[in-house]
Amino acid sequence: MSKAELKNLIDVAAGRKSADLVIKNCKIVNVFCGEIEDGDIAIVGNKIAGIGKDYAGKKIIDAQGKFAAPGFIDAHIHIESSYISPEQLGKIIVPLGTTTIIADPHEIANVCGLEGMKYMLGAAKKTALNIIYAMPSCVPATPFEDAGAILEAEDMEEIFGDENIFGLGEFMNAVGVVNADEKVLNKILLAKKFHKLIDGHAPNLSGKNLNAYVCAGILGDHECMTVEEMQEKISRGMYILIREGSACHNLRELLKGVTEKNLRRCLLCSDDRQPKTIFDAGHMNSHLKICVEEGLNPVDAIQMATLNAAEAFKLFDRGAIKPGLRADIVLLNDLKNFFAEKVFIGGELVAEDGNYLPKIISHDISKVRGSVRVKNFSVDSLKMNLPSNKVNAIKILPGGVVTKKITAEIELDAAGDFIFNPAQDICKVAVVERHHDTGKVGLGFLAGYGIKFGAVAVSVAHDSHNIIVAGVNNFEMAFAVKSLIEMEGGMVLVKDEKIISSLPLPIAGIMSDDSGEQVSKNLERLHEIAYAELGINKNVEPIMTLTFMSLPVIPEIKLTDRGLFDYESFNFISITAE
Repeated sequence: MSKAELKNLIDVAAGRKSADLVIKNCKIVNVFCGEIEDGDIAIVGNKIAGIGKDYAGKKIIDAQGKFAAPGFIDAHIHIESSYISPEQLGKIIVPLGTTTIIADPHEIANVCGLEGMKYMLGAAKKTALNIIYAMPSCVPATPFEDAGAILEAEDMEEIFGDENIFGLGEFMNAVGVVNADEKVLNKILLAKKFHKLIDGHAPNLSGKNLNAYVCAGILGDHECMTVEEMQEKISRGMYILIREGSACHNLRELLKGVTEKNLRRCLLCSDDRQPKTIFDAGHMNSHLKICVEEGLNPVDAIQMATLNAAEAFKLFDRGAIKPGLRADIVLLNDLKNFFAEKVFIGGELVAEDGNYLPKIISHDISKVRGSVRVKNFSVDSLKMNLPSNKVNAIKILPGGVVTKKITAEIELDAAGDFIFNPAQDICKVAVVERHHDTGKVGLGFLAGYGIKFGAVAVSVAHDSHNIIVAGVNNFEMAFAVKSLIEMEGGMVLVKDEKIISSLPLPIAGIMSDDSGEQVSKNLERLHEIAYAELGINKNVEPIMTLTFMSLPVIPEIKLTDRGLFDYESFNFISITAE
């Protein structure tokens, strides 16, 4: 800010000059003192100059008694998990009152490395939504899978100083932190060198291991499943990012642990949220609605979605309606349903009555296309030769992505390969490496998915994003994988070796270049067909649930392209159970 700009801001604040814009007759939500005050908001350029009465403005907007709240901040989200580009995500969440997101692009970084990061930074400039990125800390998430790229500390330094990168993204390799792994320490020290933050990811971590994780400088965690886990982490000084996504629903449970004493350590986030969920339920406005339904004071809820997030991530230019801060403001009809009538970002009206006002200009995707590279894959890649019919299996637990390790007895043919029994609710699952033509295929079993016919294959498979496929036999699964390869990535449902529904994802095999509305319609159709034609368990989200069955940093058991992985032992285990 120049001296002239500062003088002008002060003159308007003092009432000596007219503001560029005055929003009159507001009920201003004051997240500092937990109160609501009547008044006007005077804006100069992209900043709030003053709050009070009798401000003159070159332009006047009458709020007619609407509630004026700070723009909502999603404290942790993966844009890629919406399956749409940053520009299209901005189009659908800004009208809901979200003005800033803290985004960790480790999904595209796992596919395309720094080229993926550069794409995301470029695309962020094409949307009114303010996107603050993390530098992905774990590419790959663990050394137990094959990703499209490897990012070590020396690789990150090239763009780590970018002002739109707040620090290191969720440190999923909690074991590496606790054990003081040398490469992990290099990344942590890089963040400290640049005086930047480090976000966390530490499900079930407690006791001395939690102490070890926190003392490395980890900011917070979004993986809490219980109030007890949340309370312990808060007691160690962590921020808790309470998650409500498409697959993981922790908000209502963890709100039971939010108190007057720990409220300031609690933030709201979506983590992974599909367009269908956004269109059906909303974004951060949905989180706030749930908070109020669960008995939380609405101003306290708004504080969690604004000031708390801004202060936690050192975004000291936003998070409240305060003189001198960015004019990120949402006009709400009420503090129950949180419908955003008008949304201002940096003093500019960018959404009104649910409509996004700026023109959509898409960023070039040419450097992040063509990411599906699979060598020598055939139906034979899926065949097993098991010595025993007693196996370890991945058991889906509805409502999240945590799984249970179970043993089961299955049917085998004469060659020791799996025979599907629809009465048993166990199917074969495979992860096919798709980045470097290695030919690696990990095989396992999935329980609780409910599939009765055909196969489902996706090139979205957290976090290394290989192809994951589940199905009733090798032929259906192989056809689904080959169809996905021809499509250059996406999602496909197969029955009788025919495609019955699909969604192409040309951006790194994980995002569409289509609109959020169209992707939502396609996803809804995928879901309907998955339930109706393939018989998938209606208590299970059929696509996103499958995409997390390859993430080895989530308990208890997962499958990577290298084999079956046990979280407790943090190592591979045999398919057959002893």
